[in-house]
Amino acid sequence: MTSPDIPGSAVLRPRLPSPAQEVVDSRFERHGVRLVLKRDDLIHPELIGNKWRKLAPNLAAAAGRTLVTFGGAYSNHLRATAAAGRLLGIRTVGVVRGAELAGRPLNPSLTRCTADSMRLHFVDRATYRRKSEPGTLAAILCAADAEGAYVVPEGGSNAQAVRGCRALGAELHGRADVVAVACGTGGTLAGLAAGLAPGQRALGVPVLKGGFLTAEVRALQQQAFGGPRGTWSLDDRFHFGGYARVPDELDGFAADFEQRHGLPVERLYVAKLLYGLVSLAGEGAFPRGTTVAAVITGRPFP
Repeated sequence: MTSPDIPGSAVLRPRLPSPAQEVVDSRFERHGVRLVLKRDDLIHPELIGNKWRKLAPNLAAAAGRTLVTFGGAYSNHLRATAAAGRLLGIRTVGVVRGAELAGRPLNPSLTRCTADSMRLHFVDRATYRRKSEPGTLAAILCAADAEGAYVVPEGGSNAQAVRGCRALGAELHGRADVVAVACGTGGTLAGLAAGLAPGQRALGVPVLKGGFLTAEVRALQQQAFGGPRGTWSLDDRFHFGGYARVPDELDGFAADFEQRHGLPVERLYVAKLLYGLVSLAGEGAFPRGTTVAAVITGRPFP
């Protein structure tokens, strides 16, 4: 399946719908809960998981223009945007949080971005926090030599992305009672919940601390659909200290899950989601007979 509205989309060839794979795990089975893995990590080798679902409608809207987006030094979204630019021949600019990083060697994530021809523009953290203000955004675009570019927000979450993620929920009609996803900026959860059938519910597991996502998800659904859609909730207990924090306990859990099920577990998002679901099953949060689908939104970065 391709996206004909994206210039050059024939090179992308996403695998849609992504597979849904049931796995037997005693930590769920003993509580009468079935676990299904929604393998969005298999949609595309470089535009992985929810990155494809959120980027595709934005790439179509950009219509070949330079694409500017935002992220931290370990942003999966920046990497995916850079890869899309290379594949489609679109110029990309990544605005990176932290002016102090400009004079340092690039980490593997940002190195990959530059290898895919993304031009990096570093800004100080105070400016980055104000990036949604029109005056600040205009100044950033001017400094990055990207005036007139198509702008995608941090994490790729805007109305177009949310509408793109609605298909994720539709693909799971009749497959699960609860569909769970790790959350960064909330766009995937907002669209997923809108696409689910009546009687299904979405569960978001934030990977950042702060408890700000409820308002963000509501705002994104308002922008995308004009109001709330679907049944969804958040459980803020499994961020392990914040974004990119992977303590030994979480790393060990992920390694064990990999050994049990032969699934490479991405640590920043997917590991926290799966850890949260195992914990919730153990707490009896899911009634016996419940089928839980975990959306696998990424895989480990080499």
